[in-house]
Amino acid sequence: MKLHQLLGCLTPYMKFEGNNPEITSIDNDNRKVKEGSLFICIKGYTVDGHDFAADAVQRGAKAVIAEKQLSLDPVVPVIIVKDTVRAMAVLADAFYAQPSKQFHLVGITGTNGKTTTSHIIEKIFRDFGQKTGLIGTMYAKIGDTKLETKNTTPESLTLQKIFRDMADEGVGTAVMEVSSHALVNGRVNNTDFNVAVFTNLTQDHLDYHKTMEEYKKAKGLLFSRLGNAFNHKQPKYAVLNVDDPATNEYLSNTAAGIITYGIDNEADIRATNIELTASGTSFMLQTPLGNRKVNLKLAGRFNVYNALAAIATAVVSNVPLEDAVQSVEDLKGVRGRFELVNEGQDFSVIVDYAHTPDSLENVLKMIGQIAEKRVYTVVGCGGDRDRTKRPLMAKIACDLSTDPIFTSDNPRSEDPEVILKDMEEGVKGREYKKIADRREAICHAIKHAGKGDVILIAGKGHETYQQIGSEIFDFDDREIAAEAIRSLKGGS
Repeated sequence: MKLHQLLGCLTPYMKFEGNNPEITSIDNDNRKVKEGSLFICIKGYTVDGHDFAADAVQRGAKAVIAEKQLSLDPVVPVIIVKDTVRAMAVLADAFYAQPSKQFHLVGITGTNGKTTTSHIIEKIFRDFGQKTGLIGTMYAKIGDTKLETKNTTPESLTLQKIFRDMADEGVGTAVMEVSSHALVNGRVNNTDFNVAVFTNLTQDHLDYHKTMEEYKKAKGLLFSRLGNAFNHKQPKYAVLNVDDPATNEYLSNTAAGIITYGIDNEADIRATNIELTASGTSFMLQTPLGNRKVNLKLAGRFNVYNALAAIATAVVSNVPLEDAVQSVEDLKGVRGRFELVNEGQDFSVIVDYAHTPDSLENVLKMIGQIAEKRVYTVVGCGGDRDRTKRPLMAKIACDLSTDPIFTSDNPRSEDPEVILKDMEEGVKGREYKKIADRREAICHAIKHAGKGDVILIAGKGHETYQQIGSEIFDFDDREIAAEAIRSLKGGS
């Protein structure tokens, strides 16, 4: 694509004197620049891309998008824009020929449940005969091919490239988790969602958003961007959890069609007569298309909400209700979400991604319904993240388990002992164990658990690493727990 043609999507841009080179790629990392690239200077938290523009040109960049004048040798066109992050989203969408318009795209936002809900929805469409795409916390996936991603929602340049690959591979429906950071930072700008799903809103990321009100507004951006006009050929819908108060604001944010789901309040898609067991959940599904009994292999009330959100999405996407329900009932689970570690022991070990107060409380309440005796909770809090939730997490662990064990999560640049001290502020005078080393904490719980007890290892779920300082170490809660159980059995 010629530079002038690509820049046609940026209006207005500062005129420049220079040639009109062929642009063969777009990059914002100078190390990835190759002959024919357009280099975009992005100001990051630690580095400024403007400082690497000269190197990008030396590597073959034929033009540069910047927020200020640059002196480059050799001389190439430098296009000045007010906001290179916003410009990058526009340029990426144009360069990759607006790929998100070429398939059905479902975006899911909310504090908890995004990953499980996205996997349920993806399964529904795959079972319905479509090739599917998935982008989220654990990975990106095109059909059965998995791609590694750094963020829950990739930056716009990476995202549009993935969308292009999805379109080229014949994807019919793609499902993606949309984080509040991504919405505020413009990562999904110029992305054409057909359905936007809201799971719930509870405390998280206040280190970034500062207040719950700002956090709520960030999530609401997904619904306000569904557009203001109804397209009969390709209608857009917002799927909203009517039991969450934030839905009231999101209802007014969007002009798209609305479908609600819930348990406690009247909803388009509603679950009643819920029965919870350790092995699954059953409920009566009420919809405008008819009612029927649903039997999930997923445990917990929170998974009823996830299933309802997925079914509602299927309904507005013209998937027959019976097909959607069959797919939901067939799903056995999602990695790192209430995942059992079974090595033949006479106690239960559950690994879950619960890393917010609300998600930890939900999981522990579920465990409280199935535990025969003691409940061990191994839990920590991430470093360089919202400090205000640390005492809340500790209190919930003490309130809802008999044997809370505070440990490290991903301490990152913080001292693990400082994080643990913050947690302890919420449980002064309470009984708990503090073991900073996460492996040791897991092994302690397994060593002391007896027949009929339940151990919850919370916070990291599917993650296969632990970040301490600037180093990343191999660490999988499931593997550590399995090894500890096998060691215990071998020793006995």
